[in-house]
Amino acid sequence: MLALTMGDPAGIGIELTFWAWHALRRTGPAFVLLADPDWVAGLAKGVAEMRAVSSPEEAREVFGQALPVMALSGDAALASTPVPGRPDPANAAAITGSIAEAVRLAMDGRVDGVVTNPIAKSVLKQAGFPHPGHTEYLAELTGASGSEVMMLAGPSLRVVPVTIHVSLRQALDSLTSGEIVRVARTTAASLRRDFGVSNPRLAVAGLNPHAGEDGHMGTEEITIIRPAIERLRAEGLDVSGPMPPDTMFTAPARARYDAAICMYHDQALIPLKTLDMAQGVNVTLGLDLVRTSPDHGTAFDIAGEGVADPASLIAALRMAGLIARNRSAA
Repeated sequence: MLALTMGDPAGIGIELTFWAWHALRRTGPAFVLLADPDWVAGLAKGVAEMRAVSSPEEAREVFGQALPVMALSGDAALASTPVPGRPDPANAAAITGSIAEAVRLAMDGRVDGVVTNPIAKSVLKQAGFPHPGHTEYLAELTGASGSEVMMLAGPSLRVVPVTIHVSLRQALDSLTSGEIVRVARTTAASLRRDFGVSNPRLAVAGLNPHAGEDGHMGTEEITIIRPAIERLRAEGLDVSGPMPPDTMFTAPARARYDAAICMYHDQALIPLKTLDMAQGVNVTLGLDLVRTSPDHGTAFDIAGEGVADPASLIAALRMAGLIARNRSAA
C-alpha cells in the first residue's frame, strides 16, 4: 500500500489519479489518496468509483473496487474550493499537509512508500513555504536534510544532478568534489538496494564544453570533478568520466553506465525528459522511506480538460512498489 499526495488541487494531479486507479486497480500497487473526500467525490462522478476511508488498512481492502481517499486533519483541510487552472495560495496548508501525512504514515510503517502528485513551488512560496521543492521538504520531514539526492529514472536513462533547485550561477559556485562524491555514493547504494544493480556503473558528466578540453575551456574538470572521480574509484566504485555532456547521452554511451551523475539540474533533466518524458519518474534517494513522483509539473494550462497523460504517475506508482519490494527483500 502506497500513500499518494493530492498535489496542487488546481492542477492535473487529481485527474491523473483517477486514471492511475483505473490502470492499477486490478494489478496494483494499491494506493490511498490523501485529500478532501468531498472534493474528490465531486470530481469523480462518472469518472471513477471513490470511497472515503479512515486508514491505509481499510484502503487496501477497497482498492480493487474504488479509489480510497483518506481525509486530512482539520488544520490541513482545503481552505477554498479548488478551480482547475487557478492555483490558490490559501490551499498551501492542505498541499503540504498531504505530504506531511504521507510521510508520517510511511515513517510509522503503515504504508510502503510515498508518491507525490505535482506541486507549484511558486504558489507555495506565496504562502511562506521555505523549501525549494518536494525533495528538500521530504528531507526535513524525515530528518535527512543534507542526505537527500534527486534521481530521474526512465526506461532509457537514469540521471542524478549534483546541484538541484538553485540558479545556474549558484550551481557553479556551490559545486565541490565532496558533493559529487556524496551524491555518487548515495546513487550507487540506491542502485544496489532499490534497483537490483549489483555492480553499479556511474558516468560523471563534465561541466564545460568538451569536458573542459584539458583545461582550455574551463578547469573545473581538473580541479573539482576528476579528484572526486579518483576518490570514488579508490573506494572501489565503477566510475567513468568526466564525460563530454554533448555525447554521453547517445544510445551507445548510455549502454555503458547505469546512472549519469550530472553537475546541474538541466544538464540532467533535459536528456531524461527528451528520451522518457511520458515514463520518467522522480525518485528521492537518501531517505529512510520510498518516495517517487511523476517527472512533470501541475500543467495548470490543461487542468480539468481531461487531456493530461497519466503515464508518468502510473510509472511512479509502479516504481515505488518495485523499490518497496526490493527493500523488503534485501
